[in-house]
Amino acid sequence: MKYVLLIHSTPQPWGHPTGNTVAEHQALPKAERDRLNSNFEKLLSELQENGELLGGEALGDPITSRLYRYTGRPVVTDGPYSEAKEHLAGFFLIDVDSPERADEIAQVFAGPGETIELRPIHVF
Repeated sequence: MKYVLLIHSTPQPWGHPTGNTVAEHQALPKAERDRLNSNFEKLLSELQENGELLGGEALGDPITSRLYRYTGRPVVTDGPYSEAKEHLAGFFLIDVDSPERADEIAQVFAGPGETIELRPIHVF
C-alpha cells in the first residue's frame, strides 16, 4: 500500500529541516528536540533499510510558487494559497504493508509546529 506523507509547516525563515525554524519546535528543551530529531532520523534509516521509503523531497519557499486555476480560461496567480498559514513544506512517499504501519510512521513524522497529512496513493 502506497501513501504520501505531506508535511505542512510554517518555518520562518523558510528552511529544512523545518523543525530548525519552527517556533514550537525551538521552544522545546534541547533534550526533547534532540530526542525528537533522533527518533525521526532512526525512522528514516529504518524506512530506507527495509525498502518502505520510495522517495521524498523538501519543497522551496512558498513565496516562489504559482497557482494555475481554470475559470473558463487559465488564470495564473502568485501562490501558494490564499489565507493559508501552513504551506506544503515537503513530502515522503512510502510503500507499507498496512494502514496501521502508515499510521505508525506518520506519528513519528508529526512534530511541534507541523501538520502531517497521510494520504493513500490512488490506484488506477
